[in-house]
Amino acid sequence: MVKIAVAGGSGQVAREVVDALLASKKHDITILTRGQAPAAAPVPGVKWQTVDYQDVEALTQALKGIHTVLSFVQLLSDPDQRAQKNLIDAAISAGVKRFAPSEYGSRGLENMAWWQGKQEVREYLRKANEPEPVIEYTLFQPGLFLDYLAFPHKTSKYVDPLQTVFDFQNRRALVVDGREDTYMTFTRVADAAAVVARAVDYEGKWPTNGGICGNRVSISQLLEIGSRVRGRPFTVESLAAEDLEAGELKAPWSLEAVHQAVSDDQAQALLKMVCIGTLLSSSKGAWESSDEMSRLFPDYKFTTIEEFLSRVWEGKP
Repeated sequence: MVKIAVAGGSGQVAREVVDALLASKKHDITILTRGQAPAAAPVPGVKWQTVDYQDVEALTQALKGIHTVLSFVQLLSDPDQRAQKNLIDAAISAGVKRFAPSEYGSRGLENMAWWQGKQEVREYLRKANEPEPVIEYTLFQPGLFLDYLAFPHKTSKYVDPLQTVFDFQNRRALVVDGREDTYMTFTRVADAAAVVARAVDYEGKWPTNGGICGNRVSISQLLEIGSRVRGRPFTVESLAAEDLEAGELKAPWSLEAVHQAVSDDQAQALLKMVCIGTLLSSSKGAWESSDEMSRLFPDYKFTTIEEFLSRVWEGKP
């Protein structure tokens, strides 16, 4: 049995992972929260603990006896990443064996300013383990959640639909001209959560690059699959990389919905940035995850992209 602390445990991806951990019936889980524990009936195997992420000493006490810390702290709500840095310091002081920072997305971070906090935390962990390792850690990176290609339909228990540049509902897509052969990784939320749960049970050393590769497809292959499951070719807008690099989005449509973690006053400013950033980063290979973590579990069967999309879009106009 492993004692696990989950920071930011009320978030959508965190709840998917907690459910996967609970399904194994092997672990004691402590959910760290800034607020009060929910009033709902307690779940066996789960307890809530209110913490102050600015108080390293109190965090250290909260983490005593914990084996693994999984962080889902929202990056946008912690601009200087002080909460995660303090959490890392406290985990080291408390003798925690393993730490997984708030990742759960792309391998690369090019052109994604909203995620630069991830790089800060990656560097913080790397430096914390110099010159000698003091805490084992991994970066869980499943690429883009396959569930987002079902937008606006919800296909997971907790994670809300999220619009992307691949609009299956309206059979259209935005791509960077000449970069259609770039590969991306798409992993279903449930599969990513299941692999994280298996990683917690894994007795060997975690790889630092915790790539989870459910499906690896090129953008052109994705559009071919889209044409098959949606019954006709997509309308594809090819955008010049130089325009995007200059901050110009010369497209007849763009993103209209953002992640639930983004506040209303941030939303409009982020929409264009996210659209341009996603296009440029994907064209540079940022969304092609490795498979170091998923390779540790060769018996695990991932949901295939065509199987998933065919099921989601069958019978829909």
